[in-house]
Amino acid sequence: MLAHRGPSSVSIYVATDPASPGDAERIEFKNLAAEAGRQLRDAGFTSRDLVPLQEEMADLIDDDTFWRYQARSLATFATPASLVTFRLPNRLVSTVEVSDRFFVKPLLRSVTFPQVALVLALAQEAVRLVEVTADAGPWEVRLSDLPTDVAGAVGKSSIADRAPSGRIQGSEGQKVRMRQYARLIEQALRPILAGGDVPLILAGTEPLESIYRSVNTYPNLVATSIQGNPEATTDAELAESARTVLDEVYASELAELGKLWDLRTGQRRTLTDVADVARAATFGAVDTVLVDIDAVVPGTVDEETGAVNFAPTSAASYGVIDEIARRVWLNSGRVLAVRQDDVPSDQGIAAILRYTAA
Repeated sequence: MLAHRGPSSVSIYVATDPASPGDAERIEFKNLAAEAGRQLRDAGFTSRDLVPLQEEMADLIDDDTFWRYQARSLATFATPASLVTFRLPNRLVSTVEVSDRFFVKPLLRSVTFPQVALVLALAQEAVRLVEVTADAGPWEVRLSDLPTDVAGAVGKSSIADRAPSGRIQGSEGQKVRMRQYARLIEQALRPILAGGDVPLILAGTEPLESIYRSVNTYPNLVATSIQGNPEATTDAELAESARTVLDEVYASELAELGKLWDLRTGQRRTLTDVADVARAATFGAVDTVLVDIDAVVPGTVDEETGAVNFAPTSAASYGVIDEIARRVWLNSGRVLAVRQDDVPSDQGIAAILRYTAA
């Protein structure tokens, strides 16, 4: 998506509603598609040139099933030869962009804050792993090696069984068996978690929650847990609670980034002017850039020097901030697509540099 180049590339974002039958969203998309056609004709494309693109979008407009199942926003990227759509979990401003490249900055919001997690619902009598996604309902992940309960995991009819003389028993013995149970769960999860970065959120009560944390080896286990008895909680309720936990995680990440911003500003390693950031991004000097997902600054950026030419919206221009984000990403920098309130400037962009600015 970031590397794409081609004439008559159309990017359309439409705010959608999961509870809607899709009629209003379909009309909004049709209007934006018509606006894309107008911009292309103004740029010199003939009606014959536009027929393949218009057919791609007409097929989507006529797909009743497609419009019935949406998330909070729809991103569509179309060319005369292809059309790709993404259902997004965050609400975006409806917009259309026509250029020689795709307008991907709003899409990056879903990469910055993916709203995806695994929830480990942990109880003495039951355990399950629930996958939470951004644009669909939760579902249970079936693992053949996952133990079913504490007693079964340690070969007992009950963890309250009396221990032989001289062995650990009582509450201390029960904790030993819970630890064995927790280790077996951790071992069963290891193959599915290995090498991944999806947050793992615990849902459970003490002392089992703390015991599991003590044996866990997965680095992305979230510090905040979902409280309450998971046996009495549905997968949908777990997913809703998980999204609240993820929001807290992302807020904490932004707070830490704010501290880093203040530190780097004191070291002369931050930029907020669009033209300055464009030049730095072109030469690979940007380590991290925060961009306002709703900000649109039309123009062009020189491929060699990074010089910005601000221009009216047309098929000959594109989103300058979007292009800056693309260059940072392709130069192995970090791109965070956020709301304006989270950008430490009023320019819609803020960059942390890899070294001190000259």
